[in-house]
Amino acid sequence: MAPSSFLQASALVTLLVALTAAQNQTATLTSAEGWSTTLAGTPTSFRSVFTIPASADQGAELIPNIQDPEAVNAQDVCPGYKASQLQETDGGISAVLTLAGAPCNVYGNDVDVLNLKVEYQSKDRLAVNISPAYLDTSNSSHYVVPESLIPRPQAEDSHEDLDLAFDWGDEPSFWFTVTRQSTGDVIFTTKGTHLVYEDQFIEFVNTLSEDYNLYGLGERIHGLRLNNNFTATIYAADVGDPIDRNLYGSHPFYLETRYFPTGGNGTKKPLKQSELQEWSYGYGDDGGYPTNGKGSGFESYSHGVYLRNLHGMDVVLKPTNLTWRSLGGSIDLFFFDGPTQPEVTKQYQTSAIGLPAMQQYWAFGYHQCRWGYRNWTELREIVETLRNFSIPMETIWLDIDYMDQYRDFTLDPVTFSPSGVADFFGWLHGNNQHFVPIVDAAIYIPNPTNASDAYDTYTRGNESDVFLKNPDGSQYIGAVWPGYTVFPDWLSENGVSWWVKEMVEWYKEVPFSGFWIDMTEVSSFCVGSCGTGNVTLNPVHPPFSLPGEVGNVVYDFPEGFNITNATEAASASAGSSSQAAAASATAVSSVSAEYLRTTPTPGVRNINHPPYVIDHVQGDLAVHAVSPNATHQNGVAEYDVHNVWGHQIINATYQGLLSVFPGKRPFIIGRSTFAGSGKWAGHWGGDNASKWYYMYFSIPQALSFSLFGIPMFGVDTCGFNGNTDSELCARWMQLSAFFPFYRNHNTLSALSQEPYRWDSVASASRTAMHIRYSLLPYMYTLFHQAHTTGSTVMRALAWEFPNEPQLAGVDTQFLLGPNILVTPVLEPQVSTVRGVFPGLVDGESWYDWYTGEKVQAEAGVNTTISAPLGHIPVYIRGGAVLPTQEPGYTTTESRKNPWGLIVALSKDGSATGSLYVDDGESIEQESTLEIAFTAQGEQLKADVQGDFKDTNALGNVTILGVHSTPTQVKLNDVVVDLSKVAYNATASTLKLSGLNDLTSGGAWQGSWTLSWA
Repeated sequence: MAPSSFLQASALVTLLVALTAAQNQTATLTSAEGWSTTLAGTPTSFRSVFTIPASADQGAELIPNIQDPEAVNAQDVCPGYKASQLQETDGGISAVLTLAGAPCNVYGNDVDVLNLKVEYQSKDRLAVNISPAYLDTSNSSHYVVPESLIPRPQAEDSHEDLDLAFDWGDEPSFWFTVTRQSTGDVIFTTKGTHLVYEDQFIEFVNTLSEDYNLYGLGERIHGLRLNNNFTATIYAADVGDPIDRNLYGSHPFYLETRYFPTGGNGTKKPLKQSELQEWSYGYGDDGGYPTNGKGSGFESYSHGVYLRNLHGMDVVLKPTNLTWRSLGGSIDLFFFDGPTQPEVTKQYQTSAIGLPAMQQYWAFGYHQCRWGYRNWTELREIVETLRNFSIPMETIWLDIDYMDQYRDFTLDPVTFSPSGVADFFGWLHGNNQHFVPIVDAAIYIPNPTNASDAYDTYTRGNESDVFLKNPDGSQYIGAVWPGYTVFPDWLSENGVSWWVKEMVEWYKEVPFSGFWIDMTEVSSFCVGSCGTGNVTLNPVHPPFSLPGEVGNVVYDFPEGFNITNATEAASASAGSSSQAAAASATAVSSVSAEYLRTTPTPGVRNINHPPYVIDHVQGDLAVHAVSPNATHQNGVAEYDVHNVWGHQIINATYQGLLSVFPGKRPFIIGRSTFAGSGKWAGHWGGDNASKWYYMYFSIPQALSFSLFGIPMFGVDTCGFNGNTDSELCARWMQLSAFFPFYRNHNTLSALSQEPYRWDSVASASRTAMHIRYSLLPYMYTLFHQAHTTGSTVMRALAWEFPNEPQLAGVDTQFLLGPNILVTPVLEPQVSTVRGVFPGLVDGESWYDWYTGEKVQAEAGVNTTISAPLGHIPVYIRGGAVLPTQEPGYTTTESRKNPWGLIVALSKDGSATGSLYVDDGESIEQESTLEIAFTAQGEQLKADVQGDFKDTNALGNVTILGVHSTPTQVKLNDVVVDLSKVAYNATASTLKLSGLNDLTSGGAWQGSWTLSWA
């Protein structure tokens, strides 16, 4: 297939002409049984299908409390609590908290008596728990998270070295403070505020230092550092990636970092950003660091806070405080004392949420997907064409197109016929490539009046009683892609085992390699049990047009497209305007309604419309989701566990993959996650769009999920919604090459965006993929470290260089591990990018990946870097030894190729690094290799530990920062022939190549020393 077949302009013109034609078509009714239309010039017939009315997914008119002028401020009217019956032990404090006045019942029913329990749990963790004192059948609606559902950190043997101290007071009502003893810094205090504790509303306020640096509280599309006048709502939502709003996952955890001038005695006062800008000594007008050779002049301390609570909540950030407002549950707080980000993250993962899952080696290859692949033949053509363009492709994915009428665990009998499975998968797996299908959360409920509509997955689930119910005990029936659907109840006795069996049976038909779990918030396209009484209409159409259908033609393009593609942009704009006008003409006018405001009812919770309205992106909690009053088999309302439905299906899927592939690491990419999901799965950033700003936001998204313990993160490269263009896609394909999960995916009917569609994108992709595949041993080693210690893979500059306060908000650059700095272009029509080189003020050095030359830059200053289209600036940290491997087309081929090493010497001529090697797939390893590299004094030593057999030779070693021509190079006592030695005096690089014969038995068959002099 010639590259000219994919010239951008001709493809766009063809697409837009077709789309405009489609937009102007009118569906023609052909009979009572069906209708026809023309899509992209092709006459297409459909059977008659009932469309759920759009009004079915409209909830009550609500106004969020934070926006409501009539809202009552609980701090003004609630009395708080008084403490009594205080008891202190070596392990902590307990007390009884009693309401300090008349109940305010402002957004729920006040709880009269609470228990306070403070635990000094370990040398780095303090816990504060406040729960109702009396829980029995009379007040069981006070939902407290069971440890069987979300494990609770437990007290350890010793807490003698804990740097955190708990204090409390009772005036004007109960308050508490957590202080870092070594600095005297108060990291958390509720002093001067009231604790509000009701059955549907819990509020407590902690004061923060001015200009605080707070990170986390996900999931949302936002910069890495949270704004200090911002509400972070946490409630799992199926919504296409709006900026600053709650999204798919729920992570009530934050990291706070405080900077202090070095030196001084007594209590330390955190540095304000305004003070940093006005710092009197050493700073020039360019914002650089001091040049007095004494380093940055600052130090930092970080701590973490985790609220173990499943309910929807608003976390209201103001300039000097943070207010937690939850719709229920309990206060179960954990403080991690750090004092660095790496230590906070490790403490959080090892004690609270679990360590990240180790991935199979193939998972780090490139993944290709889209919604709209039509059949096995087209899928094979995609795979073959990627190979023809020499673009590595590890895994091909399918969206819901493969399903029989969008039903889980099925194949479309025509387009993805079961008869084509053996041929396709025999060929794919024969090429050492993989397949991952999407699997949705909802299960189709068959039409009882149509015997041919039988669906065995539903039947088996129904017989096992595994689906959510209405409060009256009837089956809860919502709607998703296949029509009216039911939803697995993961709290039911048989829910997980039923799901596992379905996976095992389906694998016999479709030999998948992993699972992609979608719609797991859990999503439903109507409010309430809308399918009750309507199942005889099944299958039905969703209450909106699918992309490409009349009224939903995709005309959107990236920013700046009108400059580079004026003609095509004009056509798109005209089509978009026409579509918008048609929609406006048929829109039903609505009369503004009064907002629904509910008030507490004694002894009863209003779980569908709680009195406190969180700033939920969908408004009503039941919109585009299973309603809060859906009921689990054990009587628990969905209201109380909504945020962990996606977490639970990930766990069920993990168990299923263990059954399908015994002993092998499950590969799962899930959409809705909770604290701890990372121990089973990775996550993708959801339904982003082909916009430059979404490419930027992918970086803080990834970094946030590093904090959440989910390092296997990536986004839909080149954008999911809308049409991409060659410039955006080229830049994005290069950026995503440095994310752990690397996948290109886009929406139905949009412009195809496989990287071979444009010559410039294909070239840029090959360049970046060559670096990625070369660095797979480094990335795999990073994941092993994350899996065993809780370290991060993608890192913010501020985490790795904690003494530079100017880095606190940097999220346009990132580090892959400690040693690879990536500075991507994030805007159109530029050929340079500005970036900072961290650590220079403290003596660090950086080397250009492509040339090996040492970077010449000023500490703390944004440096202008050349970055023409097709080039992504990548730098190696001085003092690093990077393991590499010659790239193959697949990871299987790569693992058979010679090893390499890049040694980037620090100022003092030293470097360290490590490599972890195993079989790439097993949960429990029979043998492994761990190699420690140390460079010092013109020697590189490899210390090899372990028994894993790897016979690949060491092919090359590149040493950066060598300032004189070596006269002799030795590997152990063997002199390396000068023909294998190349020294570049200009770049100060020493390259040794063709070393294979010197390590023909395997590079790691034993320890060795390489010397140059």
